Amino acid sequence: MAITIPGGGTGSSLPSGTPITLDVLDYIIFRVSTFFITTSGVLAVVFIIWSGITYMSAGEDASKIETAKARLKSGIIGAAIVLGVGVIIQTIASVVTLDFFCTVRIPIIGTCVY
Repeated sequence: MAITIPGGGTGSSLPSGTPITLDVLDYIIFRVSTFFITTSGVLAVVFIIWSGITYMSAGEDASKIETAKARLKSGIIGAAIVLGVGVIIQTIASVVTLDFFCTVRIPIIGTCVY
């Protein structure tokens, strides 16, 4: 019995390809979360430096001081959100690949024993 696919094809006419394994999925998720964590760290440093320079050059201008304070606050909150997203993604990846539940790991080969 053939499986009918919307569009008129059958299951036997599906293109061949490489299946996505949990190792590949774990690698992709790890790379994306690492990108988010790295980006948030770099942006946090840039915003802190930028707000510090603005604060130092503000002098007695209250509006520039408030702008620098708001920029610092926004930079820290934004970096925390992006960092949190990266941590959540890595946690989900660990649960999906069952690394989250590993209590004993052999460091040299990276195999979970228990």
